[in-house]
Amino acid sequence: MKKYFISAVLLTAGLALALMVLYPLAIWGIAQAAPNNGKGSVISGGDAKTYYLNIGQSFTNPGYFWGRPSAVDYNAAGSGASNKASNNVEYLTEVANRLNMFLEKNPGVKQSEVPVDLITASGSGLDPHISVQAAVVQVTRISKARKISEEQLKQLIKDQTQKPFIGIFGPEKINVVMLNVALDKINMK
Repeated sequence: MKKYFISAVLLTAGLALALMVLYPLAIWGIAQAAPNNGKGSVISGGDAKTYYLNIGQSFTNPGYFWGRPSAVDYNAAGSGASNKASNNVEYLTEVANRLNMFLEKNPGVKQSEVPVDLITASGSGLDPHISVQAAVVQVTRISKARKISEEQLKQLIKDQTQKPFIGIFGPEKINVVMLNVALDKINMK
């Protein structure tokens, strides 16, 4: 038994050293070679504000495109979903409230035209992407708020649309942060 006990202690100590010290140091070292030293991709907006490119952020002003709701209030330190079932009464009430708020802020849009990604949070709560339809359905509101033609906004959406990976994997999507930064640049011209 003593033979197994010493082996178990040595194995535990070796794994603790490898997984708690060596592995994190290796990942940290690799991150230092990445752009922005592993601190994430950032983009500067027209308002001199810096945004993280791959983290969803809250845009509530009527002059901006809105992204997906977040179950974690866009807190990157606490990524996660609500974990409520799709038939949970509290969850259904929350989604209905989001839908009603969206319809109130976007008069003329029918309930059937609102894409699901505008009223449900992603699994991480931090998804920066929306569908093309989710952007298009917001055009009228933004056009009125910014006094920009709807055609110009639709062209901006087209320019910011990301195609599926290698042309076949996944849907077309739009990064809301990049879209709003490009929108601010139009107003600055």
